[in-house]
Amino acid sequence: MIDQANTLLSRTFQKEASRMTPHYKLIYFNARGRAEHIRFIFAYAGVEYEDERISREKWPELKKRMPFGLLPVLEIDGKPVAQSNAIARHLAKQYGLAGKTEWESLQCDVLVDALGDLKQVLWQLRTEQDPIKKEERKVKLMRETIPFYLQKFENIVSDNNGYSVGDDITWCDFAFAVSLENFELIFGKTALDHYPALKALKTKIYGLPRIAEWINKRPVTES
Repeated sequence: MIDQANTLLSRTFQKEASRMTPHYKLIYFNARGRAEHIRFIFAYAGVEYEDERISREKWPELKKRMPFGLLPVLEIDGKPVAQSNAIARHLAKQYGLAGKTEWESLQCDVLVDALGDLKQVLWQLRTEQDPIKKEERKVKLMRETIPFYLQKFENIVSDNNGYSVGDDITWCDFAFAVSLENFELIFGKTALDHYPALKALKTKIYGLPRIAEWINKRPVTES
């Protein structure tokens, strides 16, 4: 009787938990891009979601229905939410990845925004059409901008004993790990050799069982 009661309670709890968990649909292109750190949160938290990857051909029509005409968009029980970091921040709060204190939560925001500043500069380089201006941007980027940001991030991770914020994993670590993977793809596998703490952070995150499982099964994409 006790075993039957425990089984019944367990099933009831599972049904209630299922009803409480929102239905998530993540809409993005078939790419890592601005959605991958969101996918990492889902993977690490063990949360099921629809990973809808749309083709470039279908994007012009779908674009009209997006809140701000951009991707990614996360549908939560059918309600669309835009802005990748707003989505990631919300999910991080839901699944215990936003820091242990308000201060740590703030530091996550600060670092992710600073990382975004660096990514914006990289994007400007990649999209520059004028070959002379592109070379000028590249020289400044390699000599000044990238070393400035990476050394700042390196010092922070080193001082935090291997984490970007606090003493445990946050969504900020996922944002960094994904960006560092892209950085290595752009500049080569040795690009992080002068930043051992950052390199170790990326290795640690990609070695987490659920993250590793996701990486092994995710679609292979160029970006």
